[in-house]
Amino acid sequence: MKKALIFDLDNTIYPVSSIGPYLFTDLFQLLDQHPEILNEATLNAAKDELQRRHYHLVADKYNFGAELTEAGLKLLKNLEYQQPMQPFDAYHQLKGIPLKKFLVTTGFSKLQWSKVKQLGIENDFDEIHIVDPDLSARTKKDVFAGLLLKYGYQPKDVLVIGDDPESEIKAATELGIDTFLFDPEGRHAEALVSYRSKDLNDVVKFLKL
Repeated sequence: MKKALIFDLDNTIYPVSSIGPYLFTDLFQLLDQHPEILNEATLNAAKDELQRRHYHLVADKYNFGAELTEAGLKLLKNLEYQQPMQPFDAYHQLKGIPLKKFLVTTGFSKLQWSKVKQLGIENDFDEIHIVDPDLSARTKKDVFAGLLLKYGYQPKDVLVIGDDPESEIKAATELGIDTFLFDPEGRHAEALVSYRSKDLNDVVKFLKL
């Protein structure tokens, strides 16, 4: 029996696509202005990936360069989202699971906290951790390990729920923690996970509640 659940935020509790057109307008316009760095194909790929992965990772992958990377950082680091947001319908069931719950998300601190507040989920978690690469070298793996130590959990006591095989899923796997990959579009068929599904409600099946 699990004792705790660790949730990712973006594309796990809510769909980034629901806020992307507003949230990334200025950043996408900035990228559009640099065809010498991003051709049409890489530009579209980068825009898509920015809605699933942290800015630093995308900037490195697509070789934005120092100047464009810094310009994008200036746009994002003080950004807040102030419009209404809704979680996935399945989240309403998952938040009622009678286990300790933790939220661990990577992103710019001000932006991630604004999403938490607009979603109204701040009180759903025993602890919330924002992993901000712009402020610290701390990683999700560091946070997970710290939670195990603080609460006296063994890896088998915890389930990490997320959408990114290269982020929270990888960090959990390296620590021996079970993982649930929420993959509604079937993007990650080859990812090494404990359990995967296109339906977030299947977390309950995995926990056998």
